Amino acid sequence: MTRAVAHYLPREMAILGLVEGVLSFTAICFIALTMDTSLAATGATTGASVSFSSEVGVALSFTGLLGALALTAGLYRPDVCLDLRRVASGGGVAFLMVSSLVLARYAAVIHVPYDHLILLAELILGWGFAITTVRLVHAIALRRRPLARRVLIVGDPAQFTRFQSRLSSRPDQHFEPVLLQEKDLSWDRLRRSRVWGIVLASAAESTGMAALLDCKLRGMRILTAAAFQEVYLGRIELDTLTAHDLLTGTGINAGRMSNAIKRASDIVFGLVLLLLTLPLMILTAVAVKLDSPGPVLYSQQRIGQFGKPFTLLKFRSMAANAEAGGKPRWAQRHDPRITRVGRFIRATRIDELPQLVNVLRGEMSLVGPRPERPHFVEQLIRAIPFYEQRGYVKPGLTGWAQVNFPYGASVED
Repeated sequence: MTRAVAHYLPREMAILGLVEGVLSFTAICFIALTMDTSLAATGATTGASVSFSSEVGVALSFTGLLGALALTAGLYRPDVCLDLRRVASGGGVAFLMVSSLVLARYAAVIHVPYDHLILLAELILGWGFAITTVRLVHAIALRRRPLARRVLIVGDPAQFTRFQSRLSSRPDQHFEPVLLQEKDLSWDRLRRSRVWGIVLASAAESTGMAALLDCKLRGMRILTAAAFQEVYLGRIELDTLTAHDLLTGTGINAGRMSNAIKRASDIVFGLVLLLLTLPLMILTAVAVKLDSPGPVLYSQQRIGQFGKPFTLLKFRSMAANAEAGGKPRWAQRHDPRITRVGRFIRATRIDELPQLVNVLRGEMSLVGPRPERPHFVEQLIRAIPFYEQRGYVKPGLTGWAQVNFPYGASVED
């Protein structure tokens, strides 16, 4: 795997991105060359002077845009690559946007004659067909797992069973677990067995420490169970997480420079998002006001960084007297307190947009854990290991929970 922008990119995904990038760049250059040749052969004029260098620049720009859109849509995640429905929807939107720009460049900017539009459309469709073929071949290769890497699980047999069950149920994870006791460790044996790395499912015994150190110094990857799952499987097992894992983890960086960069990006992107969504927020405010009596905005106490409370802003999605008794209540899936407009803005997360003000105030970040109410935080700290440590970073407008999970309606959620 390759580390890029603080994330580990699977080798298969990096190859896919490279192939699609080269394919798209070549296709756009071929479209430009074919159209110029076709127009020259018929004696038609383009109405604009276009050089080869400018066409290369345009091809690079469109290729970069397509890659960025695909990356944003999650199309370079192994689990998404195996979900043809998500690939078709996300990839279709990204390709449609970029191909529309390519079509507009020749049909509108360079004034391609009408009788050449069919050729242009055929070339664009051929480009789309080639990318679709690459995606299908890649999905088949992922399912057959020809490049699966063998991972040696050292120590706890129960951990091995857990790893084996998880990896066998996830065809997008290209790892094959192998169990071996510390006393059987040797560099030669691991090399013959094509072992890619070693995962320490428990503390190594003194009898196996020398062999593990020998493997480490010879270049073998050695990770703790928590580090392997976080880095390569994209998950954290709360049941097995220890304070030692947090102390030795490489992903925790609280330096002044990283905090300053994060704060600067929150301000810049927060202002941009606020300006872009301002018309939508005005329409939402009007809809909330017309739908039910009460204020447009709803303020609520939440716990922020280092356990400090702050006032979170949202569009009101419930009746004005939703907590008339004064006791905090979890929001349920079909909560009768939710208004008609509230149901829509909660489902689309539009009700969260006023929190951009919290981001600009410095109370929240664009990306971070979901902030909870003080009453519920006390329960969650008692029930969930290391829940209190979430408070060392600012809560976020979006994050893993906000993207992958609905509104939490219980401690279990």
